[in-house]
Parts: sequence; structure tokens; C-alpha cells
Amino acid sequence: MVSKSYSNLLDMTSGDGFDFRQPFKSLPRVVTSPGIISDPDWDTRSDGDSVGSASSTERKIIVANFLPLNCTRDEAGQLSFSLDDDALLVQLKHGFSNETDVVYVGSLKVQVDPSEQDQVAQKLLREYRCIPTFLPSDLQQQFYHGFCKRQLWPLFHYMLPICLDKGELFDRNLFQAYVRANKLFADKVMEAINTDDDYVWVHDYHLMLLPTFLRKRLHRIKLGFFLHSPFPSSEIYRTLPVRDEILKSLLNADLIGFQTFDYARHFLSCCSRLLGLHYESKRGYIGIEYFGRTVSLKILSVGVHVGRLESVLKLRATVSKVQEIEQKYKGKMLMLGVDDMDIFKGISLKLLGLELLLERNPKLREKVVLVQIINPARSTGKDVQEAITETLSVSERINRKYGSSGYKPVVLIDHRIPFYEKIAFYAASDCCIVNAVRDGMNLVPYEYTVCRQGNEEIDKLRGLDKHTSHTSTLIVSEFVGCSPSLSGAFRVNPWSVDDVADALCHATDLTESEKRLRHEKHYRYVSTHDVAYWARSFAQDLERACKDHYSRRCWAIGFGLNFRVIALSPGFRKLSSEYFVSCYNKASRRAIFLDYDGTLVPQSSINKAPSAEVISILNALCNDPKNNVFIVSGRGQDSLDEWFSPCKKLGIAAEHGYFVRWSKETEWESSYPRSQCEWKHIAEPVMQVYTETTDGSSIEPKESALVWHYLDADHDFGSCQAKELQDHLERVLSNEPVVVKCGHYIVEVKPQGVSKGLAVNKLIRALVNNGKAPDFLMCIGNDRSDEDMFESINGMTSNAALSPTVPEVFACSVGQKPSKAKYYVDDTSEVIRLLKNVTRTSSQREDVSHGRVTFRDVLDFVE
Repeated sequence: MVSKSYSNLLDMTSGDGFDFRQPFKSLPRVVTSPGIISDPDWDTRSDGDSVGSASSTERKIIVANFLPLNCTRDEAGQLSFSLDDDALLVQLKHGFSNETDVVYVGSLKVQVDPSEQDQVAQKLLREYRCIPTFLPSDLQQQFYHGFCKRQLWPLFHYMLPICLDKGELFDRNLFQAYVRANKLFADKVMEAINTDDDYVWVHDYHLMLLPTFLRKRLHRIKLGFFLHSPFPSSEIYRTLPVRDEILKSLLNADLIGFQTFDYARHFLSCCSRLLGLHYESKRGYIGIEYFGRTVSLKILSVGVHVGRLESVLKLRATVSKVQEIEQKYKGKMLMLGVDDMDIFKGISLKLLGLELLLERNPKLREKVVLVQIINPARSTGKDVQEAITETLSVSERINRKYGSSGYKPVVLIDHRIPFYEKIAFYAASDCCIVNAVRDGMNLVPYEYTVCRQGNEEIDKLRGLDKHTSHTSTLIVSEFVGCSPSLSGAFRVNPWSVDDVADALCHATDLTESEKRLRHEKHYRYVSTHDVAYWARSFAQDLERACKDHYSRRCWAIGFGLNFRVIALSPGFRKLSSEYFVSCYNKASRRAIFLDYDGTLVPQSSINKAPSAEVISILNALCNDPKNNVFIVSGRGQDSLDEWFSPCKKLGIAAEHGYFVRWSKETEWESSYPRSQCEWKHIAEPVMQVYTETTDGSSIEPKESALVWHYLDADHDFGSCQAKELQDHLERVLSNEPVVVKCGHYIVEVKPQGVSKGLAVNKLIRALVNNGKAPDFLMCIGNDRSDEDMFESINGMTSNAALSPTVPEVFACSVGQKPSKAKYYVDDTSEVIRLLKNVTRTSSQREDVSHGRVTFRDVLDFVE
């Protein structure tokens, strides 16, 4: 379980640190659970005893690009570290219990010489519970400043490189650096994992490939991922050349978190359109079905640490600064903007809105001041330089046009200021405006709201008593992640300068009572949905998402970034050809039921007619007097009759068993009255309306049913129309003896009581009544309708009609996926090989018994 790259780090840890040498303190639960057998996906070897007492300490491993540390190097070249109390990763610890051991994995913001790395790693692990990932400088440059900042970050903020001047084209070398960096992070996470009860929480878009690397090593790892940035719409995301690799990697997590429903909706749309996955909401939780696993989604905006802000607000320096700011801007309405310097924060658009406000409202000149605090840019490039130039140009123009010797409408603070000073501006400002054109986690509105609540000392300086209500005014872009949670804010379209100017104007004209109401509403939400609440809620949902890890068997498939784990029921296993052939040869009466599409011919095949090989195999099976062979299909009788005309002894159940024929010489039979099809005159016009309004859809009429297909329609629109069509048909057919079902890209209306399961039951019952009770049952299928067959023949082991002989049952699904079958084969080609194998061995055994075989043939048969 523990990676082999950890030995040096473990050798360095002293008695104060925790010991990673024992990968497990107790037997894994999957081993001690009865009836569950699986290949172990962990390393249980150790130098000493492999089993010890279980640790009572819960461990959470927090993984992010950078560790929450302040790093400085003095003149002598010595590194010093301190915990960054303002970092989100440190603050989220307050959402966990005091007994939780929180370990951080991430890189440092300074380069450490390889000769110093062991010593630094030991110090950070011992003092700060941090495991550093040392990335070489060239890899760090390509990974972070290259792929993350030049390609992922713009794309996730809806910026497409439509030409060379408008962005960076995709660079495969930078993506390879992204892959290598994520793998190095995975190595370090593996060093931190100590037991199968540890939870791993990965943060942000820098590490989106990490779930794949971790899931590959630990199939049952408890893994959460939270995206702090926006997630773009499918039309934007699908332009990324490595879109599938990243999507599949995220789906290797158990829980994926987003700031808003919009971002989650975009992610779901990408999964649906690009990977063909289905999702649904159950009891308030959204889940994506992915190879037997349910990947849960979490939608909750990050909060702030209210206590930390309040403690800084109480500092003497902060109180003095608040007094200084209020004195400086006395008699004026102070508006505040706090933004990073990048092209998506909309700083220049904000300034243009202020300019339009002053142009339209001369009375506000000399009375309104916008203080814009600009945090240092997190990336470099021409876009940042252009944003800086534009911001300076617009602010200078506004100050020149509307300013005077003692008044500047725009005050730019474009240098780093202490945190307490920023807090002081929050507390002193009448209005805060966040005007980003696209932003994920923006905590400025929350911080402003908390600071405007003030404290007794600040109220005393303002001449207020402790019972005085506080006020605040927020203007927030509708494209910011926190916008949905701030219902009392003025929401603006940042691209509309008029919209921004109008909001600024309304903010200057609010009554005190309205300001109080807006503030109280915001403060009530921010104070109850703080960072601890966010962390605790995410941890609880992650625990819920992982609760069934040890009730399933895990199978690993796929190579590289296409790796995924299939979670199946404990009894579901691959069909052993040797065991199957052995049971087949021992049987005296066999009943074999075969689906057609996706079982005998590939689902993707354009030519649906059976091949000569399939016809030959079916004839060989039918010619064995011990066999009763049936094709059980949803297709119509005419198609099946034509395709299988060479198979004289083959039985066919068409249209899910509505029509049955025992052989070519017998007539089609139906146990359902044909006169009860008047419902078609009601259903077909309804389907026709949806066909005309849904491009790519079609109607397939059958003798017993009507089927609406939408495989070739737009996936989202087709799914929406299918649900609406199902509701519509259920309403208009409520008094008819039919059922309306949604299947794989279909909506089907068919008579009640028609299913493959019932058809198989009737066929087996007929065999029993004729004195041919089978002692061998086989059923192979690939889709939802075949699950009824699996359920039906699985129940035959307890069927009194088949006693005293208990049949050997082989319910087999095509493909590894959740199923009621007990066995699976990989694909249609394996089905053909399996059937060919039993026909060949059966014929060889017959030749041996009749003396029609050579010694060489016997050797070949034994082999």
C-alpha cells in the first residue's frame, strides 16, 4: 500500500512523528467480511508483525498544489517556515474533530536544494504535519506556470485560444509535465496513507489527474476532490484535447465538490455528452453511475473563518487603521474593491461603471471614492500586463476628468499591504463591489460582511452603542461563485457598464434600514456557513459516499489515464470457460437463452444480420439432441425470421417474448390477445409530435409495441424529451393495459406482462410439462431488458417444478457492469468463442464415444 519512494522520509522521522512503516494496523475489512473475496490492492508486507491494534485516530490527508506554509530564506541561505493561519487549508481543520490527525501534502513556494530536501522534509513533517513534494524547477515551471496557468486556468474561465493573440494553443509537452507532477504528488500521498480508514481530500484544478494515480494503487481509497475554480460549459470544455482523460480521472474520486450548481451542471453535461454517463438525484444527492460505482457530487460554496477575521479586527493596529481611513474619507461614500490582478476580475469594467456613474450623476462627484486594492498577480504573461496597463489608464482618465486637488474618485493600491490593513478597509467601507467576469472561489464578499459587523471597540470609536445595528452594501457579479448565496446583494452583469453604473447608483441611495436588512441577511448566512461548516459538510458527504466500499468487489481495467475501477457485487465473477464446458458436458438436458443485439453481434455493428459463423454455431447447438436453444430479442418477428431462416431447430422469442416460435417448422404463438392494440392509435400521434420536434429521433413500430429512439439526437435534449414523452404517454394511456418504460436511448410502450423474464419462465415451464425439465440453464445478455432473464433463471434453483434435480445455472452478462447475473464475459467475441468451444468439445466427445477420432485428435482435445 505504501509506495517504495518513502523510505528516506521514514528513516528521517523521529519519535515525535507518526510511523508509516506499518501500512495497516488491522486486517483490512474486506478480508474479515464473510463472503467477500477479492484480489488485495494493497501491500501487507512489513518487517515486523503485519497485524497490530487498530489506531483510534482518524486521519485526513489534505492535498493541494502548495502547502499552507510561509517560507523565507535569510541572507545566510537558511530556510525558515511558519504556518499560514490565513490559508484555507489550515482553517478547514476547524471543521474536523480534535482527535483528527490532519496531514498536508503539497509543494513549497521556494526551491530546495536536493541536499537539503531530507532535512526539510523531516522538519516539516515533525513540526507542521506537512509532507512536501519537491518538484524540479523546470517541471514546476511547465506544470504550474505552463499547463495550469496558460491552458487550464484560461479555459476554465471560458477563454478560448481562438487565435495566437488570444491565448496559448495546446502544448502536449506541458500536459506531460502536468502528468509527471501529478504522479509525484501521488507518490507523496501514498507515503501519508497509513490505514484503509484514511480519507484523502484533493483540492483544485492543479491536481485533477491525482484521483487516477491514487485509485490505481488503492482501488478502495476514500477520495474526495473539490474544484475551487469554475467548471466551464461543455461547449467550452470539449475543446480541450485531453478532455476525456481529465474527466475520467475526476470520476475516480468518490465525491466531487463544486462552488455552485452551475459548475456542477456543466460537469454533468460533459460527463453525459462526452462519456455517455447517466446521473440522477436520490434523496437530495446527485450521483453519476460509473462502472458500478456511484460518484457523488457536492455543491457548497467555501466559507470564511469568522473567528480569525474577528480576532484580526480586534487588533490595535486594525482599529487605528479603521479610524484613520474613516477620518480620511469623512463625508464621502467609500466603495471598495479587492481583486487579484488578472484579466477575469473585471477591474477595468468596474472603473468604467464608476466613470459612467459620475458622468450621469454630477451630484455624486466629490462624494464617491472607489478604493481598489490590487493583489499581486498569480501568473505572468502579456494578458496580465495588458490588464495592468488598462487599469492604470482608465483610473488616470477618471481622476483627471472628475478629480480635483483634494479629491480622487479612484484610489489604486497596487502594492502588497498587511492583512490587518485590508481588514480595516473592509470595516470602513460603505460598499464593496466584486465585478469579476468569471470567478470561482471569491471570499471577498464574505470577508467584507464579517468585518462590517465590527466590534465594541470600533463601535465606541464611531460613537455607537452595542445595540446599534450594522450595515453593509454588496455589489456582486452574477458570474462569481458566491453570488447565489448572497441574495441581498445587487447582482450585476459585469459586461454591462450600464448595469454596473446603475447598481453603484442604487448603492448610494439606500436607506439605513435597507442597508441593515441586507447586512443582517448576509451575516446570518456567512456566520453559519463558515469554512468549518464547509469542511465538516464535505467530510460527512465523503464518508457517506465511501460507506459501501467494502461491500463490492473491485476490478481494475484500462491503461494509463484511462484506468478505472469497476465495483461489482461480491458474487459477480468472470465465467470460467473450463468450468462452463465441464458442466455443459455433464448435463443431460440443456436450455440455452441468448439475447441478440450486443450479445451475438456487436452493439455498434452497422450490419445487424448474423454472420455465417453465428449461424453455424447456432446450428451446431441446435443439432445436439440435449439442447433447447432460443434467441430472446426485442426485435420484431419478421427480422428474426429472415435472419435465422437457416436455423431450422432454433427457437425464437420476438418482441421480448410477445411472440414465440419453437422451431422453423412451427407457427408463431402469442399468449396475448392481438385485439388489444387500440392504444397504438393514442400513443403513435403523441410519439410523432416528439419525433418532429426532436431532430435525430425516430419511431419503430412493432406488432406488440411502439418504440421511440433518440440515440442520434442531442444527448441532453433527447433525454429531456424522453422524460417528457414518458410522462405524456403515462397520462394519456393511464386507462390502457400497457406500460411505458425508458430504456437505453428509447421510450417503449408495450402490453403489461411482456418481458424477457416472463418469456423465459413460460418456455422453461413448457419444457417441464413436456417431461424435459432442464438440468442446465444458460442465459447470456447485455442490456437492461436481459436483467429480467437473469433474475428469472437465477430463481430456478429453488423452483419446486424442477425438483428433485437442481439445475446448474449460468446467468451471464456481456461486459463487466452491475448486473443480476452471476457471471460475465468481456464482449461479443468472447460469447462466440465460448459457444464455439462447447460445440467443438461436445462433437469431439461424441466422436470419441463412436470411435471416429484419431490418437492425434485425442491429444488435441486433452490440450
